[in-house]
Amino acid sequence: MSTLTVTQVGYGVTTQDLGRPGLSDMGLGAAGAADRASAALANRMVGNRPDAAVLEALLGSVTLRTDAHTVAAVTGAPCPVTVERADGRVRGAAAYEVLLLGPGDTLRVGLPADRLRAYVAVRGGVAVEPVLGSRSWDSLAQLGPAPLSVGDVLPIGPSSDGVGAGSWPVVDAVPPPLPPWPGEPVELEVLPGPRDDWFTPDWRATLTGQEFHVSPDSDRVGVRTTATTPLVRAVSRELPSEGVETGSLQVPPAGFPVLFLADHPVTGGYPVVAVLTPESVDRAAQLRPGDTLRFRTAR
Repeated sequence: MSTLTVTQVGYGVTTQDLGRPGLSDMGLGAAGAADRASAALANRMVGNRPDAAVLEALLGSVTLRTDAHTVAAVTGAPCPVTVERADGRVRGAAAYEVLLLGPGDTLRVGLPADRLRAYVAVRGGVAVEPVLGSRSWDSLAQLGPAPLSVGDVLPIGPSSDGVGAGSWPVVDAVPPPLPPWPGEPVELEVLPGPRDDWFTPDWRATLTGQEFHVSPDSDRVGVRTTATTPLVRAVSRELPSEGVETGSLQVPPAGFPVLFLADHPVTGGYPVVAVLTPESVDRAAQLRPGDTLRFRTAR
Protein backbone atom coordinates (compact mmCIF):
# COMPACT_ATOMS: atom_id res chain seq x y z
CA MET A 1 0.00 0.00 0.00
CA SER A 2 1.25 3.49 -0.85
CA THR A 3 1.88 5.87 2.03
CA LEU A 4 2.46 9.48 3.01
CA THR A 5 4.98 10.33 5.71
CA VAL A 6 4.37 13.48 7.74
CA THR A 7 7.65 15.42 7.96
CA GLN A 8 6.33 18.74 9.30
CA VAL A 9 3.14 19.94 10.99
CA GLY A 10 2.42 23.60 11.69
CA TYR A 11 -0.73 24.72 13.48
CA GLY A 12 -2.57 21.42 13.42
CA VAL A 13 -3.68 18.86 10.84
CA THR A 14 -6.53 16.38 11.16
CA THR A 15 -8.09 13.72 8.96
CA GLN A 16 -11.65 14.52 7.87
CA ASP A 17 -14.29 12.97 5.65
CA LEU A 18 -18.08 13.38 5.51
CA GLY A 19 -18.28 12.73 9.25
CA ARG A 20 -20.42 10.35 11.26
CA PRO A 21 -24.02 11.66 11.11
CA GLY A 22 -26.85 9.75 12.72
CA LEU A 23 -25.20 9.14 16.10
CA SER A 24 -26.84 11.94 18.05
CA ASP A 25 -28.62 9.35 20.20
CA MET A 26 -25.14 8.45 21.45
CA GLY A 27 -24.36 12.10 22.14
CA LEU A 28 -22.02 12.36 19.15
CA GLY A 29 -22.05 15.11 16.56
CA ALA A 30 -21.25 14.52 12.91
CA ALA A 31 -17.81 16.19 12.80
CA GLY A 32 -16.31 15.99 9.27
CA ALA A 33 -14.67 18.70 7.19
CA ALA A 34 -15.43 22.21 8.48
CA ASP A 35 -15.40 23.71 4.96
CA ARG A 36 -17.34 20.99 3.18
CA ALA A 37 -17.21 22.56 -0.28
CA SER A 38 -13.41 22.84 -0.26
CA ALA A 39 -12.99 19.26 0.92
CA ALA A 40 -15.39 18.01 -1.75
CA LEU A 41 -13.54 19.95 -4.46
CA ALA A 42 -10.18 18.50 -3.39
CA ASN A 43 -11.59 14.99 -3.69
CA ARG A 44 -13.17 15.74 -7.05
CA MET A 45 -9.91 17.13 -8.43
CA VAL A 46 -8.05 13.89 -7.76
CA GLY A 47 -10.91 11.64 -8.86
CA ASN A 48 -11.93 10.35 -5.42
CA ARG A 49 -15.32 9.27 -4.20
CA PRO A 50 -17.06 11.99 -2.13
CA ASP A 51 -16.56 10.03 1.09
CA ALA A 52 -12.77 9.77 0.78
CA ALA A 53 -10.82 11.21 3.71
CA VAL A 54 -8.71 14.33 3.23
CA LEU A 55 -6.35 16.30 5.46
CA GLU A 56 -7.65 19.52 7.01
CA ALA A 57 -4.66 21.77 7.73
CA LEU A 58 -5.09 24.79 9.97
CA LEU A 59 -3.28 27.70 8.29
CA GLY A 60 -1.76 25.22 5.85
CA SER A 61 1.75 24.48 7.10
CA VAL A 62 2.12 20.75 6.50
CA THR A 63 4.76 18.74 4.65
CA LEU A 64 4.22 15.22 3.31
CA ARG A 65 6.55 12.76 1.56
CA THR A 66 5.12 10.06 -0.69
CA ASP A 67 6.67 6.67 -1.40
CA ALA A 68 4.80 6.05 -4.67
CA HIS A 69 3.25 7.76 -7.67
CA THR A 70 0.48 9.90 -6.19
CA VAL A 71 -2.05 12.43 -7.46
CA ALA A 72 -2.73 15.27 -5.00
CA ALA A 73 -4.55 18.60 -4.77
CA VAL A 74 -4.75 21.44 -2.25
CA THR A 75 -7.91 23.56 -1.88
CA GLY A 76 -9.49 25.85 0.71
CA ALA A 77 -7.20 28.59 2.00
CA PRO A 78 -4.99 29.60 -0.97
CA CYS A 79 -1.64 28.36 0.37
CA PRO A 80 1.73 28.53 -1.35
CA VAL A 81 2.59 25.02 -2.56
CA THR A 82 5.91 23.51 -3.64
CA VAL A 83 6.97 20.04 -4.72
CA GLU A 84 10.51 18.86 -4.00
CA ARG A 85 11.50 15.95 -6.20
CA ALA A 86 13.36 12.97 -4.79
CA ASP A 87 16.58 14.24 -6.45
CA GLY A 88 16.29 17.64 -4.68
CA ARG A 89 14.87 19.66 -7.56
CA VAL A 90 12.10 22.04 -6.47
CA ARG A 91 9.09 22.60 -8.66
CA GLY A 92 6.76 25.55 -8.15
CA ALA A 93 3.14 24.55 -7.78
CA ALA A 94 -0.08 26.10 -6.54
CA ALA A 95 -3.27 25.50 -4.66
CA TYR A 96 -6.15 24.42 -6.91
CA GLU A 97 -3.75 22.51 -9.18
CA VAL A 98 -3.74 18.76 -9.85
CA LEU A 99 -0.27 17.63 -8.72
CA LEU A 100 1.54 14.50 -9.92
CA LEU A 101 4.00 13.23 -7.31
CA GLY A 102 6.59 10.49 -7.72
CA PRO A 103 8.23 8.16 -5.21
CA GLY A 104 10.26 10.18 -2.72
CA ASP A 105 8.70 13.52 -3.69
CA THR A 106 7.79 15.97 -0.92
CA LEU A 107 4.70 18.20 -0.96
CA ARG A 108 5.03 21.39 1.09
CA VAL A 109 1.95 23.47 1.92
CA GLY A 110 2.80 26.90 3.31
CA LEU A 111 1.04 29.61 5.28
CA PRO A 112 -1.84 31.33 3.41
CA ALA A 113 -2.23 35.11 3.38
CA ASP A 114 -5.92 34.81 4.21
CA ARG A 115 -8.54 32.22 5.20
CA LEU A 116 -7.95 29.52 7.78
CA ARG A 117 -8.25 25.92 6.56
CA ALA A 118 -6.57 24.14 3.64
CA TYR A 119 -7.54 20.69 2.37
CA VAL A 120 -5.10 18.14 0.95
CA ALA A 121 -6.51 15.23 -1.03
CA VAL A 122 -4.63 12.30 -2.57
CA ARG A 123 -5.98 9.84 -5.11
CA GLY A 124 -7.43 6.91 -3.15
CA GLY A 125 -7.99 8.94 0.03
CA VAL A 126 -6.21 8.94 3.37
CA ALA A 127 -6.94 5.40 4.56
CA VAL A 128 -6.35 5.65 8.30
CA GLU A 129 -8.44 3.33 10.45
CA PRO A 130 -12.07 4.55 10.74
CA VAL A 131 -13.77 5.00 14.11
CA LEU A 132 -17.54 4.42 14.19
CA GLY A 133 -17.60 4.44 10.41
CA SER A 134 -15.69 7.69 9.86
CA ARG A 135 -12.08 8.84 9.54
CA SER A 136 -12.93 12.26 10.98
CA TRP A 137 -11.32 13.64 14.12
CA ASP A 138 -13.98 15.11 16.44
CA SER A 139 -12.26 17.68 18.67
CA LEU A 140 -15.22 17.97 21.06
CA ALA A 141 -15.69 14.23 21.65
CA GLN A 142 -11.94 13.53 21.26
CA LEU A 143 -12.93 10.71 18.92
CA GLY A 144 -11.45 9.42 15.69
CA PRO A 145 -7.95 9.27 14.20
CA ALA A 146 -5.71 11.56 16.26
CA PRO A 147 -4.35 14.84 14.84
CA LEU A 148 -1.19 14.34 12.81
CA SER A 149 2.30 14.38 14.30
CA VAL A 150 5.71 14.43 12.64
CA GLY A 151 6.71 10.89 11.73
CA ASP A 152 3.17 9.60 11.19
CA VAL A 153 2.84 7.29 8.18
CA LEU A 154 -0.56 7.57 6.49
CA PRO A 155 -1.79 4.79 4.21
CA ILE A 156 -3.29 5.79 0.88
CA GLY A 157 -6.36 3.83 -0.21
CA PRO A 158 -6.80 2.15 -3.58
CA SER A 159 -8.22 4.13 -6.47
CA SER A 160 -12.02 4.00 -6.45
CA ASP A 161 -12.26 2.96 -10.11
CA GLY A 162 -9.50 0.37 -10.21
CA VAL A 163 -7.04 2.71 -11.96
CA GLY A 164 -3.62 3.10 -10.39
CA ALA A 165 -3.02 6.07 -8.11
CA GLY A 166 -0.56 7.54 -10.61
CA SER A 167 -3.12 7.76 -13.39
CA TRP A 168 -4.70 11.03 -14.45
CA PRO A 169 -8.02 11.61 -12.68
CA VAL A 170 -11.28 12.50 -14.32
CA VAL A 171 -12.57 15.89 -13.10
CA ASP A 172 -15.60 17.86 -14.19
CA ALA A 173 -14.12 21.33 -13.65
CA VAL A 174 -11.40 23.05 -11.67
CA PRO A 175 -12.26 26.62 -10.69
CA PRO A 176 -9.65 29.38 -10.67
CA PRO A 177 -7.89 30.05 -7.35
CA LEU A 178 -9.96 31.92 -4.81
CA PRO A 179 -9.69 35.72 -4.90
CA PRO A 180 -8.17 37.41 -1.86
CA TRP A 181 -10.41 37.51 1.20
CA PRO A 182 -12.41 40.72 0.84
CA GLY A 183 -11.12 43.82 2.59
CA GLU A 184 -14.66 44.57 3.71
CA PRO A 185 -16.43 42.32 6.24
CA VAL A 186 -17.14 38.74 5.17
CA GLU A 187 -20.88 38.39 4.60
CA LEU A 188 -22.79 35.41 6.00
CA GLU A 189 -26.39 34.65 5.08
CA VAL A 190 -28.82 33.43 7.74
CA LEU A 191 -32.35 32.07 7.97
CA PRO A 192 -34.31 33.29 11.05
CA GLY A 193 -35.31 30.90 13.81
CA PRO A 194 -36.07 28.58 15.39
CA ARG A 195 -35.93 30.72 18.57
CA ASP A 196 -35.92 34.25 17.15
CA ASP A 197 -39.13 34.90 19.13
CA TRP A 198 -37.05 34.65 22.31
CA PHE A 199 -35.40 37.99 21.43
CA THR A 200 -36.67 41.57 21.39
CA PRO A 201 -38.30 42.68 18.11
CA ASP A 202 -35.19 44.62 17.08
CA TRP A 203 -33.01 41.48 17.04
CA ARG A 204 -32.86 41.46 13.25
CA ALA A 205 -31.62 45.05 13.09
CA THR A 206 -29.04 44.31 15.79
CA LEU A 207 -27.81 41.18 13.99
CA THR A 208 -27.62 42.65 10.49
CA GLY A 209 -26.91 46.30 11.29
CA GLN A 210 -23.41 46.04 12.74
CA GLU A 211 -20.06 44.37 12.28
CA PHE A 212 -19.01 41.34 14.34
CA HIS A 213 -15.45 40.25 15.07
CA VAL A 214 -14.12 36.69 15.40
CA SER A 215 -12.81 35.91 18.88
CA PRO A 216 -9.46 34.17 19.48
CA ASP A 217 -11.18 31.25 21.25
CA SER A 218 -12.91 30.10 18.05
CA ASP A 219 -12.29 26.51 16.93
CA ARG A 220 -13.92 23.60 15.07
CA VAL A 221 -16.75 23.65 17.61
CA GLY A 222 -17.79 27.18 16.75
CA VAL A 223 -16.87 30.70 15.68
CA ARG A 224 -17.29 32.97 18.68
CA THR A 225 -18.06 36.62 17.99
CA THR A 226 -18.06 40.01 19.66
CA ALA A 227 -19.70 43.28 18.62
CA THR A 228 -20.70 46.68 19.97
CA THR A 229 -24.37 45.89 20.65
CA PRO A 230 -25.51 42.50 22.03
CA LEU A 231 -28.75 40.77 21.11
CA VAL A 232 -31.28 41.15 23.92
CA ARG A 233 -33.58 38.37 25.01
CA ALA A 234 -37.30 39.01 25.47
CA VAL A 235 -37.80 35.62 27.16
CA SER A 236 -35.67 35.31 30.25
CA ARG A 237 -36.63 31.84 31.44
CA GLU A 238 -34.24 28.96 31.01
CA LEU A 239 -34.42 27.06 27.73
CA PRO A 240 -34.44 23.26 28.07
CA SER A 241 -31.55 21.71 26.18
CA GLU A 242 -32.57 20.96 22.58
CA GLY A 243 -30.98 19.73 19.39
CA VAL A 244 -28.84 22.11 17.33
CA GLU A 245 -27.63 21.89 13.74
CA THR A 246 -24.37 22.87 12.07
CA GLY A 247 -24.61 26.57 11.24
CA SER A 248 -26.80 27.46 14.23
CA LEU A 249 -26.28 30.91 15.75
CA GLN A 250 -26.63 30.17 19.43
CA VAL A 251 -26.76 33.25 21.65
CA PRO A 252 -25.29 32.88 25.17
CA PRO A 253 -26.09 35.36 27.98
CA ALA A 254 -23.53 37.93 26.76
CA GLY A 255 -25.67 38.39 23.63
CA PHE A 256 -23.07 37.67 20.94
CA PRO A 257 -23.70 34.70 18.63
CA VAL A 258 -21.62 31.54 18.48
CA LEU A 259 -21.65 30.04 14.97
CA PHE A 260 -21.66 26.26 15.36
CA LEU A 261 -19.26 24.40 13.06
CA ALA A 262 -18.56 20.71 12.41
CA ASP A 263 -17.68 19.66 15.99
CA HIS A 264 -20.58 21.42 17.71
CA PRO A 265 -22.46 19.69 20.55
CA VAL A 266 -25.59 17.71 19.77
CA THR A 267 -27.75 19.83 22.07
CA GLY A 268 -27.58 23.33 23.48
CA GLY A 269 -29.27 25.25 26.27
CA TYR A 270 -29.20 28.74 24.76
CA PRO A 271 -31.67 29.95 22.11
CA VAL A 272 -30.74 29.77 18.43
CA VAL A 273 -31.74 33.04 16.77
CA ALA A 274 -30.91 31.97 13.19
CA VAL A 275 -29.11 29.34 11.11
CA LEU A 276 -26.47 29.91 8.43
CA THR A 277 -27.09 28.72 4.89
CA PRO A 278 -24.83 25.81 3.85
CA GLU A 279 -22.62 28.06 1.71
CA SER A 280 -22.19 30.45 4.62
CA VAL A 281 -21.17 27.61 6.94
CA ASP A 282 -18.24 26.94 4.60
CA ARG A 283 -17.31 30.64 4.59
CA ALA A 284 -17.54 30.77 8.38
CA ALA A 285 -15.15 27.81 8.61
CA GLN A 286 -12.50 29.95 6.88
CA LEU A 287 -12.73 32.89 9.30
CA ARG A 288 -9.63 33.67 11.35
CA PRO A 289 -9.55 35.29 14.80
CA GLY A 290 -9.78 39.03 14.26
CA ASP A 291 -11.68 38.78 10.97
CA THR A 292 -14.75 40.98 10.59
CA LEU A 293 -18.12 39.70 9.42
CA ARG A 294 -21.67 40.84 8.83
CA PHE A 295 -24.92 38.91 8.75
CA ARG A 296 -27.74 39.33 6.28
CA THR A 297 -31.03 37.49 6.22
CA ALA A 298 -31.69 35.23 3.24
CA ARG A 299 -34.12 36.58 0.68
